[in-house]
Formats: sequence, structure tokens, C-alpha cells
Amino acid sequence: MCKYHRTYGHRAEDCRQLREEVARLFNEGHLREFLSDRDKNHFRERDAGMKSEPEEPQHVIHMIISGVDIPEGPIFKRTKVSITREKRTRDYLPEGTRTFSKKDTEALSQSHNDALLISILLNKVQVKRVLVDPGSSVNIIRSRVVKHLGLVDQIIMASRVLNGFNISNETTKGEIIRPVNVAGTIQDTKFHVIEGDMRYNALLGRPWIHSMRAVPSTLHQMMKFLMKDGMKIVYGEQHAANEIFVVYDLAPMSTPSTSEKSKDEQAAK
Repeated sequence: MCKYHRTYGHRAEDCRQLREEVARLFNEGHLREFLSDRDKNHFRERDAGMKSEPEEPQHVIHMIISGVDIPEGPIFKRTKVSITREKRTRDYLPEGTRTFSKKDTEALSQSHNDALLISILLNKVQVKRVLVDPGSSVNIIRSRVVKHLGLVDQIIMASRVLNGFNISNETTKGEIIRPVNVAGTIQDTKFHVIEGDMRYNALLGRPWIHSMRAVPSTLHQMMKFLMKDGMKIVYGEQHAANEIFVVYDLAPMSTPSTSEKSKDEQAAK
């Protein structure tokens, strides 16, 4: 049992999200009194060598209850090179190739069909429950979230009709362009603002995914993108995805028996 998530399926010592949370606390200067002297010196040297401090959120938004865009930047194609050696052919993966392996799923709830939800830093506020959706041609944000961020005056009035998978449509309230910080990487992002309720606070579609040249994987519950300082990995919030996208089975309606029908008829008389 995982005491961190309070669920069965994996042990706390194997929980990847718990390890990431502890690492985050160490990086922020917490819990270091429990480290060995060697590890403490490592963090002191690392902190001294950092040129700039990472931007920290001033607030956290957990959840507020209630056309086609052209991707920015050039499009790169992956080149497959075959190398023949001793009558064997293998694929050569160039440096910077995004790959996923079975090891990436070890700490996950197995046999899942969860969407990929992440947290982003927007206007110095940590916004949780942000859906990464390669199937969407636009980025979307709820008007309530914009209001909570204090950015209502930044909305550009522009109406657009967004069509859903069931041919339903939603007319946007406007557009807003703000820098989005994910894993220390900042990208100016245009969101379409909608009034309606969603199960998530915002949605990052293909325009953002392509401009970041990111590769999301719902199976591995992570997203990878390459920057100058190396490969960045953003892990999904699987427990949140479980909560908001759970599908409940409909209970079959029971048919009244003949004796029950007769009792009801007599009562009616």
C-alpha cells in the first residue's frame, strides 16, 4: 500500500510521485536537516553555483468549482539511420531523441486509461489540473481561473466557436496571451477563454505542445522535451486524473415482480 496516495497498487518506497515531491522539497531547501553531511555539502555547492533562482509560485490553484492554429517554430522530422554490422541491422537514435520505456511505468497504477494532467506556473501562481491534449487544436482556459489570477483586464475580446467531439460547440469569451512556465521553461501561450465549466482548469493543445517540441505520453504519465541544458521531464498528476475522469457504471434498473405489481394495483384502488 502507498501511504502517500492511500491507495493499493504500489508501495510507498516505489512511488515515483512521492520521490519527486521529496526531491522538490530538498531543492527548495526543506528537510535538509535529515541529509548526510555529504549530501548537505552537495546542495550548498549547487545553490552557490546557481546563477538565478527558479521562479516560485505565490499561490496555488487546485480547482475552481463552479478553427485551427498554426504551430509556432519549425517542424523537424526524425531521421532513421540504419547501421549494418556483422549482418545485423539496428536503429540509431540521434542525441536528444525522446524515448519511453517500461521502467517509466513501474510506479504507476497499472492498466490505467488516465489522461495526462500537469501543473503550470501562470502569473506566478501554480495552476494544477491542466490537461495536456494533443487532440485539441487550441489552448483553453476557464474564465474563473483568469479572474482568480487577476488577469481579466488582459483578455482580448475575440469570439470563436470551438467544436467538441460530439459536435457540441462553445463560443469563447476572448483570448489571452501569457507566459507559461513548465519545469523552468517559459513559453508565451495564447489561450481561448471560455465561460463554461470543465473538469480541468486549463487545456494545453497542439499549439503549445508543438511550440515546445514536447512529446507527451498518457501511458507513461509524463512528458519530455529537449532544452539546451538537457532533457526535461514533467510527470503527470495521475491521482487527480483518476478523480476527475472516473467513469461510473450505471446500475441496472430492477423490474418489479408480479406480486409487487399486484400490491401496487390494490393500493391504487
